[in-house]
Amino acid sequence: MSQVAERYESIRTRVRDAADAVGRDADDITIVAVAKTVGPPEVRDAIAAGVTDFGENRVQEFEAKHGLFPGARWHFIGTLQSNKVQHVVGKAFLIHSVDSLKLLERIDRVAGALGVVQPVLLEVNVSHEVSKHGMDPGEAEELVRASLELPGVAVRGLMTIAPYARPESVRWVFRDLHDLFESLSAMRFNGVELTELSMGMTNDFGVAIEEGATIVRIGRAIFGR
Repeated sequence: MSQVAERYESIRTRVRDAADAVGRDADDITIVAVAKTVGPPEVRDAIAAGVTDFGENRVQEFEAKHGLFPGARWHFIGTLQSNKVQHVVGKAFLIHSVDSLKLLERIDRVAGALGVVQPVLLEVNVSHEVSKHGMDPGEAEELVRASLELPGVAVRGLMTIAPYARPESVRWVFRDLHDLFESLSAMRFNGVELTELSMGMTNDFGVAIEEGATIVRIGRAIFGR
């Protein structure tokens, strides 16, 4: 068994434990292996170990790895500039980082030209950190409503990045995003199916799962440093 496979099995166990602790089904939680620091051999090892979902945060690497491993589900998780949208739309299983109406509209135009519907998540800066991207929580409803007029995009849920700190000290970030998710879901926007909460990384994914994460983004705990 490769080191990647051993680490992945360890993560799966920890995901199951976190889900069991709050009465959730671990099968409802997707592990996205963040491959931004590794090459094709490590991705190949991860696929052999059973990983189905991968994340990339740079467009060039996303395109290259998507081209090498088109059978995997590739998530775009980094900051996406409007002038690079065309390199991601139609290839990404899910874009996690939509943080403005301008970007949402650009994705819609490119998707329309390609004849596809692009699933996206809205990135919310729950912690209000200046160094982080993402919209203010109060803007999320406006963007969900705007998406109703954009047939090329499908808003599937929300994403956030918590401050790097002790997991218990950032629990409130995940709880607040979950509360926002529940609030938006209760509005029952016609044609919008909110199903995903992308939150939690190597340092804090256990707490994120306890607070409702459906997607966790794990890099170094799978691929090493």
